[in-house]
Amino acid sequence: MNMPSIDPEPVVEPEDLQPEPVTTPGSPQPPSARVGMNRFLWQGQILPAFWTIASLVSIAVNIILVVLVITLASSLFSLKKMVQVQLVDGLYENFVKMDEAHIKTTIQVSDTIQLHDSIPVVFDLPLKQGTEIILTKDTPIKKASVILNGQSVPTDIILKEGTRMAIALDMVVPVNQRVPVELAVPVNLMVPVDIPLANTELHEPFAGLQDVVAPYKKFLDGLPDSWDDFWCLPFKGWFCKP
Repeated sequence: MNMPSIDPEPVVEPEDLQPEPVTTPGSPQPPSARVGMNRFLWQGQILPAFWTIASLVSIAVNIILVVLVITLASSLFSLKKMVQVQLVDGLYENFVKMDEAHIKTTIQVSDTIQLHDSIPVVFDLPLKQGTEIILTKDTPIKKASVILNGQSVPTDIILKEGTRMAIALDMVVPVNQRVPVELAVPVNLMVPVDIPLANTELHEPFAGLQDVVAPYKKFLDGLPDSWDDFWCLPFKGWFCKP
């Protein structure tokens, strides 16, 4: 008769009953942990171990790059707003305002104007007075009446040169002539001035400055201002609400 074999119970050695060591951060790992890590990284084959380590390094680098990109993008949004609003938009709008501006002021004019002209003088001069004339040559008088012996006798007489005669003038003398005058006229005026710069030679440089800044303004206007704009810009009207 064959008796069934009975396996003897394993003998527990005293060293096997020792408690497992407690690990703390920074303390050296126990041999069992190091063995598990070595088995994960190294399985006795070079190629799988290489790909495992390369994958871990790639994941770590990608995480660092993503964090770096997010940080830089947040800073770029602020930088974009500062450059666009305070620099490019400010320059463009001020160039437009300068081109549309007007020079408005009041100029005081103080001077003396010399006038050289002639004044027309037209009037009638009444002349009524007694005067004495002197004949400048012999003057014949025909059929003059001469009283001779109480009788009026017509005769021709000649008045000699230098004869003085008293006469009475009663006439109107028309006067029509121009009298030359020279006048110094003081001038003191307040002259308002309104000059639109668009109608001056400054229009061309102002328009040229606008053309220089306009491409940068258009480029910055097309960039997103925040993460919402960044994600929604390609899907506007479909994924995101306009």
